[in-house]
Amino acid sequence: MTLLDDHNQIDDAPAKPLPRRRLIRAALVAAVAIGFMVGLVGFVAFLSQLRHGDVTPSTKADGIVVLTGGSSRVADALDLLGNGFGKRLLISGVHPTNGIGNIQRSLPDNDQRLLACCVDLDRSATDTRSNAVETRRWVRKQGFHSLIVVTSNYHMPRALVELSHELPDVELIPFSVIGERWRDEAWWTSGTTLRLLLSEYVKYIAAEARARLANIGIDLMPDTNELPEPAPRKPVS
Repeated sequence: MTLLDDHNQIDDAPAKPLPRRRLIRAALVAAVAIGFMVGLVGFVAFLSQLRHGDVTPSTKADGIVVLTGGSSRVADALDLLGNGFGKRLLISGVHPTNGIGNIQRSLPDNDQRLLACCVDLDRSATDTRSNAVETRRWVRKQGFHSLIVVTSNYHMPRALVELSHELPDVELIPFSVIGERWRDEAWWTSGTTLRLLLSEYVKYIAAEARARLANIGIDLMPDTNELPEPAPRKPVS
């Protein structure tokens, strides 16, 4: 047998299958890489939704809602109300122990006048989901069809997801509040801001997934106040 014949026999031999462990490892690496790329693209898309400067609403609305939790949100919402951008204002997420007086002490005299005549407080909401539920109740009670939404720029995408789910027939007009830290430094230069954005992105994805599931009848967080009452039990004979 010649050397050429030996080479032909080697080439014609069937390739040995990769060990199962190597196949599983390769599949996991590929899945992680794909997941990372999808997450990165989604994060960039999330960042593209964020306002980086103050933008006056393009139109007036029936009402205004401000979601508490960030500096100057309430003051900016009252400024919109004072300039006629809405008929009434809902401050959603007020601490149960806080009343109008607590808010008045930190506001100018003009805003205090508005608080007395045209502002409603929601003390029930404890998170963005319940903010949306309480806002829906207020909007239905007032008979409004359009709403200016006031919250921080990084929080706005998630707030709009929750509010759109609760108020699909109401026009939502975002008014993003830009924090001082956001103005003073680029987000990618601050570890604190980057962690905040990543955390908010994860919450935004979770809210989007929950809303989509609810739209097809799988509600993971139903509003218990609107669940039908259980049928009365029949007396045992």
